[in-house]
Amino acid sequence: MQTAHTVSQVREVVRGWHREGLSVGFVPTMGNLHSGHISLVREAMARCDKVVVSIFVNPTQFGPNEDFDRYPRTLDADAAQLVDAGAALLFAPSVEEIYPLGQNQTWVDVEGLGDYLCGANREGHFRGVTTVVSKLFNIVQPDVAVFGEKDFQQLAILRRMSEELLFPVKIVGAPTSREDDGLAKSSRNGFLDESERKLAPLIYANLQKLRSDIEQGARDFRNLEQRYTERLNTAGFQVDYLTIANASSLAPAAKNDTDLVVAVAAKLGKTRLIDNVSLAVVDNP
Repeated sequence: MQTAHTVSQVREVVRGWHREGLSVGFVPTMGNLHSGHISLVREAMARCDKVVVSIFVNPTQFGPNEDFDRYPRTLDADAAQLVDAGAALLFAPSVEEIYPLGQNQTWVDVEGLGDYLCGANREGHFRGVTTVVSKLFNIVQPDVAVFGEKDFQQLAILRRMSEELLFPVKIVGAPTSREDDGLAKSSRNGFLDESERKLAPLIYANLQKLRSDIEQGARDFRNLEQRYTERLNTAGFQVDYLTIANASSLAPAAKNDTDLVVAVAAKLGKTRLIDNVSLAVVDNP
């Protein structure tokens, strides 16, 4: 595996692959890799000849009271995992390399989809995500980019961005990787203490129960949201949102919507966890 720290190094390597007629897959990450990230790399490898993985903790997607400074930086351990996984190129730039003029004056902002779920209470978060991913797409020039479905809203926004800005990149969503007890794998899980880690799987367990309620005919979505929010809060979480949404618009679902996503964000101690489940309502009463 090659390692590059500059834009020019990445472009030189990728140009060589393209001249050889090789397809290029891309997995953007913020590092502190776990097996969920590696599953994205393997998905990209199954689709492409060469795979680039970026590790960049992007400051513009963190709010003023969020965990940018304490976000784990584990580049050497991450690189070892990527070598084992078979990645061809690691791109690990500095902040100055990605934002060479300092504070950006040019932003990529997808309107509408970012107004709900995480976007409702994290002003500027998705603008930071879409801006940095558009920069990375311009740098890497991939044929395929793979993102995890755990970040459902992010995936939907990046798909819309890519379509509307005519990026020649196929966006692939990979299923959420989970621990044996159902907890969605996340770098932030490492912030949980022992008691919090035991509670954390209740998020997915309640999402499954809520999905089952809908599949069995429950259609008062606002009541379901309130009931399951109260369950999680009583269990020790601080729920930011628990929403039954239209899977396309991400707006709160109406009774006649058929493609749904149930999404949740909740704090456990100081750690913010997110998860979701999707379902298609076949027989809407």
